Amino acid sequence: MKKLPIGLQTFSTIRKENYLYIDKTDMAYNLINNYKYAFLSRPRRFGKSLFLDTLRNIFEGKKELFRGLYIYDKYEFEKYPVIKIDWAGDFKSLEKTEKRAKEILKDNQERLGVECSFDATSAGCFEELIRQSAKKYQKPVVILIDEYDKPILDNLENKDVALQNRDFLRSFYGIIKANDEYIKFAFLTGISKFSKSNIFSGLNMLEDISLSSDFGNVCGYTQENIENEFREYLKGVDLNLVKKWYNGYYFLADKVYNPFDILQFIKNKFIFRNYWFKSGNPYFLIELLKKQHYNIPQLENIVVGEELLDSFEVEKLKLEVLLFQAGYLTIDKFIQTPIGVRYKLKIPNLEVQISLNSLFLDYLTNNLFENERLEVYEALLEANLNKFKEIIKSLFASIPYNNYVKNEIGEYEGYYASVFFSYLAGAGLEIIPEDVTNNGRIDLTIKINEKVYIIEFKVGNEKALKQIKEKKYYEKYQNKEIYLIGINFDEKEKNISNFEWEKYR
Repeated sequence: MKKLPIGLQTFSTIRKENYLYIDKTDMAYNLINNYKYAFLSRPRRFGKSLFLDTLRNIFEGKKELFRGLYIYDKYEFEKYPVIKIDWAGDFKSLEKTEKRAKEILKDNQERLGVECSFDATSAGCFEELIRQSAKKYQKPVVILIDEYDKPILDNLENKDVALQNRDFLRSFYGIIKANDEYIKFAFLTGISKFSKSNIFSGLNMLEDISLSSDFGNVCGYTQENIENEFREYLKGVDLNLVKKWYNGYYFLADKVYNPFDILQFIKNKFIFRNYWFKSGNPYFLIELLKKQHYNIPQLENIVVGEELLDSFEVEKLKLEVLLFQAGYLTIDKFIQTPIGVRYKLKIPNLEVQISLNSLFLDYLTNNLFENERLEVYEALLEANLNKFKEIIKSLFASIPYNNYVKNEIGEYEGYYASVFFSYLAGAGLEIIPEDVTNNGRIDLTIKINEKVYIIEFKVGNEKALKQIKEKKYYEKYQNKEIYLIGINFDEKEKNISNFEWEKYR
């Protein structure tokens, strides 16, 4: 078997040293033949850098590296001067960002054998680099920009620096449009999608391929890849469980796996862990939760328009936009309406469900409750609802009183449902929030084997179980073992005041 490309983003190394490479050159061929200026947004560690480096090798004419791949006998492999900009580094101040830009430009000058005499500004030097390279090689240049937004995203908790870096990048990238005649092709990758009135104000010719079905599989592994190229690496593994844990990202082609998860899963001898999630720092999400009272179960039922998914504003951060662009939510359904396109979002897989809800629960309660969540899974598996009641009451009793005093979050009704939902979702249970029926919406449905739990929440004295029976929510589920649960919360006591249940069948 070929070696696995763990941590590798350099195409030439992968090909020369016989590492496994999943062929994406059909989409590379489509891209370079049909676009001049393109942009791709994908979550971190999804393979953007490798795809960009694949493009670099194509434009540098290194045909032999592509032997056996789709593009090998279809492209001329004409050599062009390539300017590659990789925003890796420290961007905690505008000065550091400017310093890094000059380092990047200097590296490109040395590689291309040109000299920038005008170095008063990075934008001015970038322009000279483009023109000098085109003049020297008598060919238009190719510009490849990786992680174009990193100087901004690294400073989401320091808005002043984020805005300074944004303004710097707007000026820097604006050079591309002004030098169109010297450019063969330009491709930018990143996580966020800033609106064209923002950082891309000078790049209105840039075409966004992020949600083009032609490029939906450009990053990530498909199920076909798992069953074919990875078949020997995953011998004896329950592929359905692998799919449940790591598949589910959808960009309007096939559902894909995050490559980082699959490679780490194999490396670690098939132990299911949150490899991708723990490799990042999602705690900026908590800052948004503090400012915006989200009912967390509703994150599984968000429907947004293209204008929302296409917008990222430092001044007006929206939780659902961050969750989608960072990879914590993905597209569930594409909805064409008379007034435009809509997207229903969802959590992609079990890894993100468990990890993200553990993060939310930590914020909501100041506790992690790891052991108890194993107990709650067993209680529901065995239909031991008296035990389930004890665990849930213990959960709310364990929340420090000052968590309510110091946080307004405890004052709104969605708080109780959010704690309950995050607790159960963090245990890996299959949960449907706001489950739609012919007679209304079930607050929460839990499925475990052949059992279905239908749960209604109320704050105050209104009987929750009564509503379930009056609206006949149970009619949605046939041939299942159904349990009806009504839960009332007491705002004063900050706990469950009434827990009723009965077995429907």
